[in-house]
Amino acid sequence: MSGSEKYAYKMVKKIRLRILDVPGALGKVALELGRHGAMLGDITKVHLTTQYITRDIIMFFDSREQFEETIHAVKKLKGYKVISVDDEVLNIHRGGKIAVTPTVKMDTLSDLRMIYTPGVAQACNYIVENPGKARQLTSIGNSVCIATNGSAVLGLGDIGVLAGMPVMEGKSVILHKMAGVSCFPILIDSDDADRIIDTLEAISKTFGIIMIEDMKAPLCFEVEQQLQERLSTPVFHDDQHGTATVILASLIKLLQLLDKTKETVSVVINGAGAAGLATGKMLLKYGFANLVICDSEGAVYRGRKKNMNNYKKEIAGSTNRNQEKGPLKDIIKKKDIFIGLSGPTLVSKEMVRTMNKNPIVLALANPIPEILPNDALEAGAAFALDGRTVNNCLAFPGIIRGALDACAPRITYEMKFKAAEAIAALAGKHEGVPNFMNLGIHRKIADAVRRAATVPS
Repeated sequence: MSGSEKYAYKMVKKIRLRILDVPGALGKVALELGRHGAMLGDITKVHLTTQYITRDIIMFFDSREQFEETIHAVKKLKGYKVISVDDEVLNIHRGGKIAVTPTVKMDTLSDLRMIYTPGVAQACNYIVENPGKARQLTSIGNSVCIATNGSAVLGLGDIGVLAGMPVMEGKSVILHKMAGVSCFPILIDSDDADRIIDTLEAISKTFGIIMIEDMKAPLCFEVEQQLQERLSTPVFHDDQHGTATVILASLIKLLQLLDKTKETVSVVINGAGAAGLATGKMLLKYGFANLVICDSEGAVYRGRKKNMNNYKKEIAGSTNRNQEKGPLKDIIKKKDIFIGLSGPTLVSKEMVRTMNKNPIVLALANPIPEILPNDALEAGAAFALDGRTVNNCLAFPGIIRGALDACAPRITYEMKFKAAEAIAALAGKHEGVPNFMNLGIHRKIADAVRRAATVPS
């Protein structure tokens, strides 16, 4: 398990600690932290006197109870003083993570007259005569709406629009940093499909693309489908299509490393929500032939009565060709690939051992995967990755940038396929996906998407 995976589920605190400036003093603190199960992160020296050193120490805890017990123990150490305890995550979020800022200077009266009246009238009149130029002469061509009703936020569930706002801001930061896109989170406090659709349709001319985020299924399917039918602007649900794209990308690369083909491998997807159904559809369209989707009732198959909806019925018609029935522990047997888009700890080592030799395990539930990657590898998986590695943030910046650059009216499967193929090609020799923090990969993905969007159909 990589460092990022190891710390992914923990509480983060920054402790400012004054300790004696003698050999072994820091080690004594580290031993005490280890005794309570806390983990050390970065250590920074902030002040030095003849007797003491003051250090900021980043610490990771499993729970608030563990944190309080550990701090209490450190405070009891003779010669040590806890000066302050800061919540690093809340500090980063304080005041919000995004802002609207101008792209032009306004230092003189002449600047003002060109930016606003009377000069702005020239731009307004030009757009009246050439409506298509609004994308070039305003922020519309580089602006994206990120809309949510807060009903399916990450692995947290239906937490509402206000609690979902930090995620919308986070995606906005990613899009700005990786793709140079301006984003506007829109919080729609409603579970009514018509109200959500009408709201987004009414404001759609403000944006080059409408993104739907963290909206529960099947509501998200209805909103996306009807909204796209009404608009000539692309509508993109990242939880579906961004996730499906990066999963496809990882499978393209890992199957190459294992010398296997999409036509011959067997796949089980656990999770029949937005991401699971979208991934199933994308794999089918790309040519994966043997695919079974499971939900909480087990395998989805033609004619199943319990816990079905129109979207599950539709996917049942093109998957599970052998009409397999039963729970995941039975369906996973003799499969080459497991894709988890469901919940924590639903897959055991024993279940992985029943899969075909050298299986691929993508356990992508957040924040805790269906099975930890190390456990899957110990059980015989050739490759095991979780949602920290196979993450939609690898796909959506390039897809959005490419679609904006192409002035595309839709984001098509062909555009997503080219994005997936670009991601796979950019991964290292023995990696399933490339490093997200490499800015260059997002530009290359965007170029692939733009080219796919401009190829005549």
